[in-house]
Amino acid sequence: MTSNSTHHYDVLIAGSGGAGLSLALHLADNYRVAVLAKFALTECSTYYAQGGISAVFDDQHDSIESHIEDTLIAGAGLCDPEIVHLTVSQGRASIEWLRHQGVNFTEESGVDGTKQLHLNREGGHSHRRIVHTDDATGKAVSLSLIQRAQDHPNISLLEYHNVVELITAEKLGQTPQRILGAYVLDSKAGKIKTIAAKIVVLATGGANKVYLYSTNPHISSGDGIALAWRAGCRIGNMEFMQFHPTCLYHPSARSFLISEAVRGEGGHLILPDGERFMRRYDERMELAPRDIVARAIDSEIKKRGIDCVFLDISHKSREFIQKHFPTIYMQCLELDIDISQQPIPVVPAAHYTCGGVMTDSNARTDIRGLYAIGEVACTGLHGANRMASNSLLECLVFAEQANQDIRRQFDSIPEPPPLPVWDESQVSDSDEEVVIAHNWDELRRFMWDYVGIVRTNKRLERAMNRLILLKDEISEYYGQFRVTSDLLELRNLVIVAELIIRSAQQRKESRGLHFTKDYPDLDNSRPPQNTILTPTKPTKK
Repeated sequence: MTSNSTHHYDVLIAGSGGAGLSLALHLADNYRVAVLAKFALTECSTYYAQGGISAVFDDQHDSIESHIEDTLIAGAGLCDPEIVHLTVSQGRASIEWLRHQGVNFTEESGVDGTKQLHLNREGGHSHRRIVHTDDATGKAVSLSLIQRAQDHPNISLLEYHNVVELITAEKLGQTPQRILGAYVLDSKAGKIKTIAAKIVVLATGGANKVYLYSTNPHISSGDGIALAWRAGCRIGNMEFMQFHPTCLYHPSARSFLISEAVRGEGGHLILPDGERFMRRYDERMELAPRDIVARAIDSEIKKRGIDCVFLDISHKSREFIQKHFPTIYMQCLELDIDISQQPIPVVPAAHYTCGGVMTDSNARTDIRGLYAIGEVACTGLHGANRMASNSLLECLVFAEQANQDIRRQFDSIPEPPPLPVWDESQVSDSDEEVVIAHNWDELRRFMWDYVGIVRTNKRLERAMNRLILLKDEISEYYGQFRVTSDLLELRNLVIVAELIIRSAQQRKESRGLHFTKDYPDLDNSRPPQNTILTPTKPTKK
């Protein structure tokens, strides 16, 4: 299963979503870049993103200052104001760069007859500033970037390649500490490759598959967060796991997201008897930030013993609905739900990881040459709760920040030394893969039950007790058998679950996405604090 040869690139990027491909395209004219996709190139959160990208284009009614203020409010006191300003101020330039890459955004005719971008409004935003391609923005962005990357001779797109472990100087007994490359599983060939690179970038997305119900594709198993943690990087704010309020509730549907824009365009959240209930929770009603809406829905479901609530846009015309939400309309129609005539059954589901690998404004982690961009990173933009459609913007802005910093640093970084090949002389093929499936299910179930939208000290303690047993079992299994993609994901998920639980136990207040019945109020005795976990020492292979 081992390949003895070492592959060399200037830059190795793990992840083929909006962040990873944007950075690859920025760098490719000057450097040899490899982009790893754990499965197919399109199997990433970017591809499935419906809503859009937030950016200020309406200079008459909107402003950079307003976008900054909305983001800070949504982040519940934990956003880094400088990072928010940096990100928001680059919104328009990021959109124009995407248009240059071939992304066609939805337009409308202005009062003078000229074409202009159509802007949606979503929860938490005080103005219309969501640039979109109908209700399938991520797909349009993903396909355009993939096409550009496929056409570039300096970009190698490696599908079905999953990072096993980062290679650092410290792990090889060398100083000073820096990144040297990675061991990578080629799932199709059944080989572990050694890839050397001056620069390694984690763009692996979030960790939402740690929960039983998620809107994310199945690749979102926290790989980059776990890899960085094992390598010795700090991890921040993992208690802030965002649950999207409105995931389609249907036994035949894989977790299908009902975009925030449906509420932004006037959709009402109602109980089975037709009553609107959001007025009991927030004066902004359906346009309140996601954490408030998700908790409200969770509360109503548990209080009334119902399976779901409903999102009703049927008071709008069929023509309006088909024009604004063609993907959602057709997906629901295939399940015999005509959203122009009847409400959509919805429940909350795990959606976005607001915490992650600690980075600075240039996307640098604690290890020289190792960068993290996109959902895997904790930049300071989202604070305790990500505002709608700021995520793709973050991917684009920090891909550019990393691009500029890599160019500044590259020539001063020495070439990696010869790297040892992956040693699997002490392991064998597994004849008990049912253990992986069972542990995967158990982990995601107790995380959903005990570390979900509403938490308590007792629930967190129960989750940690179960996790310790599971972690030992997975570690023993990992040490005995050859790695598979499923085993790598499970090993990473159990680390991420521990980071989430530990972070939640440290926060003795309710803030943003973290709500605990034991501490239902904000801790106003001190300024808002980030939860930062530091590994004791890098784990050796």
